[in-house]
Amino acid sequence: MQLNGLDWIVLALYGLVALGIGLMVMRRAGEGRAEFFLSGRRLSWWLLGISLVATTFSTDTPNLVTDLVRTNGVSQNWVWWAFAVTGMCTVFFYAKLWRRSAALTDVAFYELRYSGRPAAFLRGFRALYLGVFFNVMIMASVNLAATKIAGVLLGWDRETAVLVGGAATVIYAASSGLTGVVLADFIQFAVAMVGSVTAAVIALRLPEVGGLSGLVTHPNVAGKLALIPDFSDWSTAAAVFVVPLAVQWWSTWYPGAEPGGGGYVAQRMLAARNERDAMRSTLLFNVLHYALRPWPWIIVALASLIIYPDLAAIQQRFPHVDPAIVRHDLAYPAMLVYLPHGLLGLMVASLAAAYMSTIATHLNWGASYAVEDFYKRFFAPDRSERHYVAVGRAATVVLVVLASGLSLWLENAFQAFQIMLQVGAGTGLIYLLRWFWWRINAWTEIAGMIISFTVALYFQFWHVPLGFAPLGAATQLVAGVAITTTGWLLVTLLTPATDRATLQAFYDRIRPIGPGWRAAVTTQEPDPAESVTAAFLCWFLGVAAIYTALFGTGYVVYGRPLPGLVCFAAAVAAAWGLFRVVPRVGFK
Repeated sequence: MQLNGLDWIVLALYGLVALGIGLMVMRRAGEGRAEFFLSGRRLSWWLLGISLVATTFSTDTPNLVTDLVRTNGVSQNWVWWAFAVTGMCTVFFYAKLWRRSAALTDVAFYELRYSGRPAAFLRGFRALYLGVFFNVMIMASVNLAATKIAGVLLGWDRETAVLVGGAATVIYAASSGLTGVVLADFIQFAVAMVGSVTAAVIALRLPEVGGLSGLVTHPNVAGKLALIPDFSDWSTAAAVFVVPLAVQWWSTWYPGAEPGGGGYVAQRMLAARNERDAMRSTLLFNVLHYALRPWPWIIVALASLIIYPDLAAIQQRFPHVDPAIVRHDLAYPAMLVYLPHGLLGLMVASLAAAYMSTIATHLNWGASYAVEDFYKRFFAPDRSERHYVAVGRAATVVLVVLASGLSLWLENAFQAFQIMLQVGAGTGLIYLLRWFWWRINAWTEIAGMIISFTVALYFQFWHVPLGFAPLGAATQLVAGVAITTTGWLLVTLLTPATDRATLQAFYDRIRPIGPGWRAAVTTQEPDPAESVTAAFLCWFLGVAAIYTALFGTGYVVYGRPLPGLVCFAAAVAAAWGLFRVVPRVGFK
């Protein structure tokens, strides 16, 4: 389906706004590293929180949700809903610690917490490992979704979509720094939300769907509606519910849901004005991300089961699309062809906004690692601030090129999701404990990375060729967690601890709570205003508020108002308790 003149006008207006924001802050962004990568630590908490929501509101996210719903039903979304537990843990335990570090990047943490050459190596290696390898994988997944959307709605081939999307985004990301990214995110979030809700409304109005009542009673959909998986099928329930809630949330490293915070989430916390704003921004992000956004995508995904019951129906409707990328995640953009002109332009603009928001954040974040933690740290420590900004802009372009090339190899969104989960399996506990247990050292993190990556390669490329029976994704994840955790624990206990002076300096700056530092530091000054009990209670109440709000919306959509009202009442009660208790956690 091609856009008409009205659609192009809507899309052009959005493009002009995004470009205008980039040009408006270009001069300020060029002043130095702190300005380019952290906006001078002066942005409002609600802007930072919405920026995080916009970043995770990517073109591949509705595609991923559609893939999950079409293959195994709504309950399959627990593979990412479980990360709400991780997010709320970050809000109430780690946000203030990150802000106290006052680092420019979260990778700079390593030379605050650890000592000697292992710490320096870890900082440089993680800068490339996360800023290039992981970052490129994420952006390639986003590019893949963009190529599918462009193929369906614009008739573009994959190469054209990647070239146009990457070029448009890199212009304003490289020019405007984090300030431009965050300001554009605010506009992009509003446009993307309007677009996703519009798509859901139009999908429900299709005669074949017949509104919400027709949707939930259709035989293609009725078996996909469960919010909790059927435990009579234990293997599926374990894979999509038990393992994510029992193991995945604390054990795996996944962008945007890192145990203890990290990546672009840590970047936003470090850019906050103070500890309280760091907490507020991550709290707002988690509430909007998990409780507000999923249902418009889920509605479209369920409706797609009626319009396109199988892959053959999608391929028949779009014969020009490369058969290699015709997977269930393609059903989301396939549903958008039913939007009338004008609204179609708005929807394409919303998807462009989602794409640009995510890619711009990842480019700025990855470039911050490349400049601050690799180039400046090891090769050019005494150059001017403007020089480092210029290198950051060059790194931005390189990252776009790498991600664009990789995106032409991937086939579906869930493929990239599983690869990233497996590569990070078993390392999450390190990121939780390193703030609170002095014995964690640089060798712990090096071992965790090497072991988890090796295990991931084994399952991806060697397990079956060696003659072993294939293992499900959940089994691979649990095995990877067990092997990696055992390995790094042994390495931790067999290698020298971080030197005492570094540990004392870290403790004095961060002031972590709990008994894990008693054996390592000579002076302890815990803040009497901080309460561990209050932090745990806020964590529980925050998770409860998110899940009950999520379920309440689902029950209303399914035409079951009574359980929906019960869930909403529970969400309100949890939120009220949360805001009564949170002052006792101790944010400054």
